[in-house]
Amino acid sequence: MRKKIPSLNALTIFEAAARQQSFTRAAEELALTQGAVCRQIAGLESYLGLPLFARIKKRVVLTAAGRQYAERIRVHIDRIERDTLELMAQQDGGGVLELAVVPTFATQWLIPRLAEFNRQRPDITVNLHTRTDAFLFSESSFHAAIHSGHTAWPGTSGDFLISEGDTMPVCSPALLERIAGQSGARRKAARDIGMKDVASLPLLHLTTRLNDWRSWFELHDYRNDVPAVKGARYELFTMLVSAAVAGLGIALVPRFMVQAELDAGTLVVPLELSLSGTTGYYLVYPEEHAGLAPLTAFREWLLKLAHRA
Repeated sequence: MRKKIPSLNALTIFEAAARQQSFTRAAEELALTQGAVCRQIAGLESYLGLPLFARIKKRVVLTAAGRQYAERIRVHIDRIERDTLELMAQQDGGGVLELAVVPTFATQWLIPRLAEFNRQRPDITVNLHTRTDAFLFSESSFHAAIHSGHTAWPGTSGDFLISEGDTMPVCSPALLERIAGQSGARRKAARDIGMKDVASLPLLHLTTRLNDWRSWFELHDYRNDVPAVKGARYELFTMLVSAAVAGLGIALVPRFMVQAELDAGTLVVPLELSLSGTTGYYLVYPEEHAGLAPLTAFREWLLKLAHRA
């Protein structure tokens, strides 16, 4: 049993009085009498055992303790109001979906397609949060997550969305010309590139996939063990792609993640030699969230979208 929680009514009145710096204005805001506000504040101060306001003639001023308490209480009252409104919004199947998603999948695949879902379900708000590691739903506010891996997380329901596909080397056009040792057409330059040329350039790595370059060289029968593990490391695919666009080196990236850059010409493929992808993207959620109306609607849309991909 929780024994040290004042009444929500008293906290609401205190928050209004602290924000307004006036019992009179707080009473007007809450449609109460000034006497009712004074009694609730006095009761709260008695409960806490210390003054929250200093009475100076006809004015009230927050004490240091009152100011600190008001700042903390305001956060929780705002959260309670927001949670209540979000729950009320679910009456007609709408509401809010809190979704954790790996960053590059969000920016390169999901967000460009979300407008379609928004048109279909304008009553549902999808809040995206970036998470790169697995977590416990019981210790978070997320309803579901989209993650990269081989299977769904233990203890959750999961739906396979799309395969990551083959990973291929990409670099900036300027770096490609530098490799070829000429400033001719991109197609001609690309034809002159070999494994030795790629091996001589800075190799960019994803922190969680430090063996990718070594596997790529081995797959294509080019021994390059030591140089293959050297080079700058980046925590996220988005950072890796940005580094490649900036001409910092060559990166191994799934094609779908850089299709926009390839179409725009800010990245090129110096060698059409890929590394087969084995991972995929999954939508996962705990069983107790399976019946949430916003999640159900989003899941149905996402699975249809993934099937078309």
